Amino acid sequence: MAGDADKILIFDTTLRDGEQSPGVSLNMEEKLQIGRQLEKLGVDVLEAGFPVASPGDFEGVQRLARELRGVQVAALARAVEKDIDTAWEAVRDGENPRIHIFIATSDIHLKHKLRMNREEVLERAAAAVRHAARYTGNVEFSAEDATRSDLDFLCRVFEAVIEAGATTVNFPDTVGYAVPWDFARMIRRVAEHTPNIHKAVLSVHCHNDLGLATANVLSAVANGARQVECTVNGIGERAGNTAMEEVVMAIRTRKDLLPFSLGIDTRHILATSRMVSHLTGMVVQPNKAIVGANAFAHESGIHQDGVLKERTTYEIMDPRDIGLTGGAIVLGKHSGRHALKAKLEEMGYRLAEDDLDRVFARFKNLADRKKDVFDEDLEALVAEVVLRIPDRYRLVYLHVAGGSGIRPTATVGVEVDGREAFRACMGAGPIDAAYKAVAELTGTKSRLLRFTVSSITGGTDAQGEVTVRLEEDGLVVSGQGADPDIITASVRAYLNALNRLEYKKKNAAAPGVGAMCRTEKGSGR
Repeated sequence: MAGDADKILIFDTTLRDGEQSPGVSLNMEEKLQIGRQLEKLGVDVLEAGFPVASPGDFEGVQRLARELRGVQVAALARAVEKDIDTAWEAVRDGENPRIHIFIATSDIHLKHKLRMNREEVLERAAAAVRHAARYTGNVEFSAEDATRSDLDFLCRVFEAVIEAGATTVNFPDTVGYAVPWDFARMIRRVAEHTPNIHKAVLSVHCHNDLGLATANVLSAVANGARQVECTVNGIGERAGNTAMEEVVMAIRTRKDLLPFSLGIDTRHILATSRMVSHLTGMVVQPNKAIVGANAFAHESGIHQDGVLKERTTYEIMDPRDIGLTGGAIVLGKHSGRHALKAKLEEMGYRLAEDDLDRVFARFKNLADRKKDVFDEDLEALVAEVVLRIPDRYRLVYLHVAGGSGIRPTATVGVEVDGREAFRACMGAGPIDAAYKAVAELTGTKSRLLRFTVSSITGGTDAQGEVTVRLEEDGLVVSGQGADPDIITASVRAYLNALNRLEYKKKNAAAPGVGAMCRTEKGSGR
């Protein structure tokens, strides 16, 4: 196959497939911060979005292609000339930009979704790749629902698109249907029965519906695949995608069975994981492999004793290899602006000077209120101060009263389109009362689907972080808020979600494009 036979390319789709997670809606600055961090991490390809889906998607892909260097920025397109033209316009200013074309190849998709026969799909796929190859020599083709496709037909499609100019062919387990030994058989079959496969890189893209995405990818790599499509923390629609950090650390740890090289600087894995989790609102479960809070924790006395005597007795990876340094506190109320800037850059955040000034002011205020300031506190500050979308709704006042024998009451002041308004409401508790006041002030008709509270760090003075998920007219968004006062954090999270809802409404796809693209985009390939 084309390329270095021992190099595994990491194709990160956090900003495309990952953003399809319910409730995730990143604004431009958030996408740029994640994109820069992925560049720092060393991913080979960064799939930035689906440009034809909406003006917001187009702008996001274009900004990333123009600003990032040292990484191929890819844009997704259906096998339709308009999609391909739009994708090229979005990525053309990038460094070795990639157009990524997909069409379904399984009979179930052909019959029920595309209403096409096999020969029509083959012709459409080859024609689309030829069209894209007029723009760039970096063209990828994906056969959506490959694991439920007839493999002889799929080999014909791959042969045709490679002949048409595809330099990467992707074999996706779109619905998470595969199991490792059968997936390995499929990859071997494709590699052995596609005559010109040596002219392209064979890629895999697995979903985690059966919890087997990482296992399937590793079985594919062992049998000839040389590109892995994945997301940070495994985020994505339904049960998510292959987790980038799991694949990378599995290859790094099991060189005896997976003797391949990677371009990833693993020391940035944890910082990248935390950034993606915080900006998307997708909380990482404590027992998540590699990046979970408990991934390197030992409670058993026997385990603790073993680790203290020799780390490798119970740790197969050095936590320092993913950037885990023990969470040492390096900042406090006496820390200066330069120290804050250096720490934020270490965490992956590059801020403009005026943004840094605003974060520093909030940092000083927080440091006066709580004794120790941790990395997680700083992440919350950056998200709160810099990465928020322009707010239609902004909290200006909050007072709550409650207790045993007292009906909880909240008085809330919200700036709406630049004008302040106040409302007092009673509720089942102080947060319920505050949320009722906010709902009346903003006129929202959204439903609260989820409300999650967690402590960012330890200690009674820790900042509380609240994540909410709202739904209105089919649009689902998440919002986050952080503050040492949990009620204030709750209101901030609610208002953040309402602002994201407004942003999502304004950046919806153009009429006639959105519905068609959302159906395809939701496939996840």
